[in-house]
Amino acid sequence: MRIVVTGASGQLGKEIAKQGSNHELILTNSDILDITDERNVKSYFNEIKPQAVIHCAAYTNVDGAESDADGAFRLNVVGTQNIAAACLEAGARMVYVSTDYVFDGEKQEAYREFEQVNPQSVYGHTKFQGEQMVRQILGRHYIVRTAWLYGDGNNFVRTMLTLAKKDDTLRVVDDQVGTPTSTVDLTWVIFKLLSSDAYGTYHATCQGQCSWYEFACEIFQQAGKKVNVVPVTTAEFIRPAKRPAHSVLDNYMLRMTIGDPMRTWQEALRDYVARID
Repeated sequence: MRIVVTGASGQLGKEIAKQGSNHELILTNSDILDITDERNVKSYFNEIKPQAVIHCAAYTNVDGAESDADGAFRLNVVGTQNIAAACLEAGARMVYVSTDYVFDGEKQEAYREFEQVNPQSVYGHTKFQGEQMVRQILGRHYIVRTAWLYGDGNNFVRTMLTLAKKDDTLRVVDDQVGTPTSTVDLTWVIFKLLSSDAYGTYHATCQGQCSWYEFACEIFQQAGKKVNVVPVTTAEFIRPAKRPAHSVLDNYMLRMTIGDPMRTWQEALRDYVARID
């Protein structure tokens, strides 16, 4: 399958490139493909003639989006609109990578795919509006929401391990709960979906849940490092964008359709820590 990957230089894009050897991958970034330029996208698709697109490109600076709403909208909504329209014209299927930030995090149980969304940040709003663009334009789509992603690049795991080299006591938020998710597992899901006609909206996170504090403790335990991790509240770390307090996602649609290949978050983390640079 000839697949265009947008945002290929990001964590997920890099993992897709590693796992996609059975496909003809065309890896793009903003230097190659300006997704906010409708003419540029249309011309590129006419040349490449993709059979599928994995749309990873996004404005992901959650706090930055609060003061740059237009920039986030242009990339997450207009850019997604352009990709979806080009997929429609090319007859290509599309994977749109979305986020747990479409929910408000007030519910104490895991969110299933069709529950009411209520984004609390500019980032969350624009990612959901991107979802809506895909739904309105293209029938052959897979909207894949994930959370707390880590892989080849800057992420929470690497940040914790780096900070531990400088300080043996770290303060980490303990009242935000979610599911750490490996790009390895998410990529498994994406390719499995692409090989099916099971179009629709999916949640795709590793199994289980934890707070950022519990995540940090597990990172250090698996890395064999003794670090004093102190639990603190969100109120002690004021950020421009509101974070969902409880954004655990239930991979319900995966279980009901193609099967859920995601590992527990601890197992996936163990694999990652063992091979981290």
